[in-house]
Amino acid sequence: MTSLLTSPEFWQYLSIPVIAALIGWSTNWLAIQMTFYPLEFVGRPPLLGWQGIIPSKARKMAAKSVDATIAKIGTVQEIFQQIDPQVLAAHIVHSVDPRIEEYVDELMLRDYPTFWENLPASARRMVYERVRKSTPQLVNNLVGDVSANIEDLLDIKGMVIERLAGDKRLLNRIFLECGEVEFRFIINSGLYFGFLFGLVQMAVWYVYPAWWVLPVFGLLVGWATNWIALNVIFRPLRARQIGPFRLQGLFLKRQPEVAESFCHIVTHEILTVGNIIQAILDGPKGDRARNMVKKHIKPLVDETAGMGKALTQMAFGPTGFASLKNRVGEKAIEISRTSFNNPVFEQDRARAVESIMVERMTALSSEEFQDLLRPCFQEDEIKLILVGAFLGFAAGLCQLIFVFGESLV
Repeated sequence: MTSLLTSPEFWQYLSIPVIAALIGWSTNWLAIQMTFYPLEFVGRPPLLGWQGIIPSKARKMAAKSVDATIAKIGTVQEIFQQIDPQVLAAHIVHSVDPRIEEYVDELMLRDYPTFWENLPASARRMVYERVRKSTPQLVNNLVGDVSANIEDLLDIKGMVIERLAGDKRLLNRIFLECGEVEFRFIINSGLYFGFLFGLVQMAVWYVYPAWWVLPVFGLLVGWATNWIALNVIFRPLRARQIGPFRLQGLFLKRQPEVAESFCHIVTHEILTVGNIIQAILDGPKGDRARNMVKKHIKPLVDETAGMGKALTQMAFGPTGFASLKNRVGEKAIEISRTSFNNPVFEQDRARAVESIMVERMTALSSEEFQDLLRPCFQEDEIKLILVGAFLGFAAGLCQLIFVFGESLV
């Protein structure tokens, strides 16, 4: 026994499964790293260098993610109703009311300082009160109009794609957090499967020590460990009971947990109220949305000026009065953009949307649910396998030369 343990040949053979395990682990680890990093291309394009597969195809991957999830678990109308238009209107009024005087003074002093400063204090107070009294109804009308036309005003798919394509780190986070357990399994399984392949490799090398055995088995380890891990993650699609064991793809088993993780990121960082309002005002139908705001706000100027319309029109002139209406509309758009910079309100509305999205996503079929994570492996998967196979082949050659002292010539 002692002579066996001190035999160089014994340790050489024992190194085969150990090195195979390291090859399996390192190639799988590298495959995950190459999937997500670096965020930007490093090297000399187009061939000398690398960019993570997900970041390099950010727009395409974002579109697949939306199609696989949001498009299936909630319409634009449902999401907006879950945010609750009445709550939105109440929040806007609550945000605006304490600053009515500030907003009115800002508008008037910008273009008509002489008129406004010479106006008696009692008249200015009357204007403030008219605006304060009219605001709730105008806001309710505006939000109701937006709600009725939300399907046309908001391109939710385009909004999410733009956000994720512009923030590759966030896109990576969605996949990494949702598939954290699976990615860890892929890396660790390379160690286990690599060791098992190494035992076979050792037996073959013992019986038939041809120079090509170690490099070819290294290539197979680099390829097969990745392939097996992917199949364990996504297959079988549906749970199968075999004796006391319940078999199903690892990712599919975690559907409720993944749904919570995915929906939390989406609702708290992408489909926030502020982002939705921004997308409505700046999206493809932004002109229509901004005109809608101005249309609902213009009566405020007419009603407020009604108490002394002759005086105000004389002071401003017909052109100036029309300009004032436009200024008020622009100010209303500005307020619409900034009224939701309130973390507490944003989180409250995010939780409301999150609840329905988690419920819907948990109810997706296994075929639909796997599409959340599957695309990040399918994109350029052959490149990752070839890199793993090449590294395995190179490691096998090194093992042949440096461990067993063989020569290729």
